[in-house]
Amino acid sequence: QGLPLSLQSLLVCWLPLMFGWRAGVAGVLAYIFAGSLGLPVFAGYRGGIDVLAGPTGGYLMGMPVAALVLGTMATSSPIEYTDRQRYVRIALGMLIGHVVILALGIPWQRKFDPSLNIPALLEALYKPALLKSAMGLLLSVMVMRATAPRASFARMNLHTARLRWSSVLTVALLFAGCSGNPNNSSPSDSSANSAKAERIAAMNQVTDHHSYARPAEAKITHLDWSATVDFETRTITGTAAYDIETADDAERIVFDTHGLTIAGVTVDGQEADFALGENRPFIGRPLTISLQPGAERVAIQYTSSPDANALLWVEAQGDRAPFLFTQSQAILARTWIPVQDSPGIRFSYHAKVRVPQGLMAMMSAENPTETSDDGVYSFRMAQPIPAYLLALAVGEVEYRSVGERCAVYATPDLIDKAAYEFAEMEDLLIAAEDLYGPYAWERYDLLILPAAFPFGGMENPRLTFATPTIIAGDRSLVSLVAHELAHSWSGNLVTNATWDDFWLNEGFTVYFEQRIMEAVYGRDVSEMLATLSYQGLVDEVDAISDLNPDDTHLKLHLQGRDPDDGMTAIAYDKGYFFLRLMENTVGRKRFDKWLAGYFEEYAFKGMDTERFVDYLKSTLLADEADLAAVRLDEWIYGPGLPDNCPSVASPRIERVDAVLAGWEDGSLTTADLPWNDWVYQERYRFLSNLADDTPAERMADLDATWSISITGNNEVLFAWMEQSIRSGYTPTYPRLEAF
Repeated sequence: QGLPLSLQSLLVCWLPLMFGWRAGVAGVLAYIFAGSLGLPVFAGYRGGIDVLAGPTGGYLMGMPVAALVLGTMATSSPIEYTDRQRYVRIALGMLIGHVVILALGIPWQRKFDPSLNIPALLEALYKPALLKSAMGLLLSVMVMRATAPRASFARMNLHTARLRWSSVLTVALLFAGCSGNPNNSSPSDSSANSAKAERIAAMNQVTDHHSYARPAEAKITHLDWSATVDFETRTITGTAAYDIETADDAERIVFDTHGLTIAGVTVDGQEADFALGENRPFIGRPLTISLQPGAERVAIQYTSSPDANALLWVEAQGDRAPFLFTQSQAILARTWIPVQDSPGIRFSYHAKVRVPQGLMAMMSAENPTETSDDGVYSFRMAQPIPAYLLALAVGEVEYRSVGERCAVYATPDLIDKAAYEFAEMEDLLIAAEDLYGPYAWERYDLLILPAAFPFGGMENPRLTFATPTIIAGDRSLVSLVAHELAHSWSGNLVTNATWDDFWLNEGFTVYFEQRIMEAVYGRDVSEMLATLSYQGLVDEVDAISDLNPDDTHLKLHLQGRDPDDGMTAIAYDKGYFFLRLMENTVGRKRFDKWLAGYFEEYAFKGMDTERFVDYLKSTLLADEADLAAVRLDEWIYGPGLPDNCPSVASPRIERVDAVLAGWEDGSLTTADLPWNDWVYQERYRFLSNLADDTPAERMADLDATWSISITGNNEVLFAWMEQSIRSGYTPTYPRLEAF
């Protein structure tokens, strides 16, 4: 965890008391400078000087202030060894130093974590450090008193042998204190304290700033959810009953809510006190429930708001029934169910949902294949998932099997098209398993949602939600399915612990997606996809760098911001190229073995960037040459794209660029274009690279020859309509408005 806390105390308190404020402040600044170089000296954290902007920044900023205070005190009033009462001043100096640091550090940390458990933090981390440092300093005084009884701290010659040897002894004693058993107790006596310290340390090392939950104190492990969906009021009324795990000293459990009306709470079947805290932008209000020792189950009765951000209600139109679907990512689950809405907290669930008769309910769980007569559906998700993967959809849909473990759900007008479009899902699933191990979720089904769904897809386990715009009629957009399928390993199985670590979900998933596409459709297709990704990434880096260069880091700092701000091409494509760089560095065979092992070792667990870096350095990049070649810190903690970004070579894309150049300079006519021979990636590349000032007359020629305005591929159509706007090609506008 970097430099042990007791050595930090030595640095901050012992150095200025012994040698004056100049030496103390200089030592502290040197320490912070070492951290700014990325050296692992900050306790519990890595990542260089960025730590100053995080929750522990106040403690670091308090260190030079404490050194200045103590150094000034020692210089103005030298401590004489013959005066035994000065020993009290030494101990008081130690206390003053720590009080100064804590006085600056705790308010700073509370800005990031308003419900910080300060007593537990002090007991678990700072109290032992203070005691060890005070003991080391007092022992040093005793040694120097025996060898130089007339000396004083502030006037001591820094080159005396006695001082040098006493300093060595003090450091040795402090190291011994750090490496020994906490509080000098036996293993059996201190096991509870050690466990508690570990929980508190974990809480502060990986703090989710977008959740009020305090998992070190109490966390959910299983949900029993019963609910009624009301399309008339656009609300969900239900009871969320949770099995919980608590620390021995837990006095509360905290849930995330946003816009929920809480009707009542019980703990182990008895009515319990609860309180809703202040509403904050993006993250809503904390629901704090009082607990008695040994509490095991909490039940919350509630109703959602008609304006819940996670719920999208699609009105009935003509003979089309109404539809409801949820979108919980990133922190919207709390708008339709009270939950500990952090990606680092997992729970299994059972559900019983009542919906209007004639409609089918589906969840990220074991799903029905037929419409229920009474509108009541039961669900089971045995594997633990984070709240953002909790999903519900209700509508008039049909089920169609497309493989042994795969099926599609869609409205009656789309079910045949969907079954054809995604007939190869089983092939993608088999290819994924061949690459990185068994599929952990039993089934992989796909639900085609109404066009109101605002994303391409959402990787809800067992049931991916997808936009109907991926139904192209020629199976050309199955890369989206490959991406969502890949999430069954990267994201759903091994999950980013916080939204600052979002790249651990998406960068891995894009890499996995590319490997699936290569395995099923060939390297030339996957390299075209990689080329398009690189093009989009460069554009995104340029755009974001003009606004906030820090947002081009893989490791983000989203405190006080909507986590959706981090859902850019940086997490997806910079993350992908970082993994591709490591594959190129160590070789594909070795990389694949490592990645399969990573998924297996951390299955159903959260992962944060700092722990991932440690894991990487101890496994795949244990060789110093490999580590140096990758330049880890530049990729993860640095802006933009490092200059060792892997190059992408796609002969097919290069031929498209040559054709485009010929068409623009007039050496090729529109009829000469090999449009019908191109797959969608080649068509997209051609259209997206047209000159911004392409005349409307030339756009009309393209449209008349190849009927681009009525293409079924929405990626191609999107690129075409963007260019139509730039070129002022008005015949496309009616199609654009309908899109």
